[in-house]
Amino acid sequence: MKVDLLTSKGLAGKTAIVTGAGQGIGFEICRQLALAGATVVLNDIEESLAEEAAVRIREAGNCIACPGDSSDLAFIRQLVARAEAETGGLDIVIANAGITLFGDFLAYPPESFFKVMEVNLGGTFFLAQESAKVFIKQGRGGSMLFTSSVTGHQAHKNLAAYGMSKAALEMLAKHLVLELSPYGVNVNTVAPGATLTERTAADGGYEATWSALTPMGRPATPTDIAAAALFLVGDSARHITGQTLVVDGGWSAVSPSPYEPESVKQ
Repeated sequence: MKVDLLTSKGLAGKTAIVTGAGQGIGFEICRQLALAGATVVLNDIEESLAEEAAVRIREAGNCIACPGDSSDLAFIRQLVARAEAETGGLDIVIANAGITLFGDFLAYPPESFFKVMEVNLGGTFFLAQESAKVFIKQGRGGSMLFTSSVTGHQAHKNLAAYGMSKAALEMLAKHLVLELSPYGVNVNTVAPGATLTERTAADGGYEATWSALTPMGRPATPTDIAAAALFLVGDSARHITGQTLVVDGGWSAVSPSPYEPESVKQ
């Protein structure tokens, strides 16, 4: 069921970049931004996915597809420049793109480690850097949001590299408080817990497992995460910066592991 978070056009006239938005959480954030009146520059590494997503979002508002590798600095510069050139400015940047490569710590290969860091950390860091230059040039501030994860707060089996990258994003947001507050730019992170998306739904037991493990009785929906995202990049959150909003139905308060299902009964 589709849910519209904002009935008014509270973001009218603003431009937002969202990476990793061809489906799932990123897509729903884009849809809600468009419904709120923003012009959305939607990025995904898969061209067909980006184009199809943009077509769907245009039913709600303005959306420009910009496919490409959001971990590549040359593309990041093109993405930011295109958003500025085609819409006349930039107001919101949401670094949502990321990859998860599971693996046992003792056997985790270097190529997997460096790929996770390149996408999750490098892509976010340099998108923030390029966007900040535009915000400063414009002189009217802006909002940045990074997508972290509950695995940046609680250890999760076979996700040492991923969890490390997500915790680092939260520290980046804190550091950018020092760097960007003088220019009126606020920077926050949203940390989703288990979320039912196209990808996770493909795992037949995902919803049942995480419904049992989550105190609120179900995994998050993309709209749950989008609601937090829209708040943090909206005018109501202009005095909030360097913070992380965890959206996990209470899971991180108790942290039962999917690898220890009996813990749910205790």
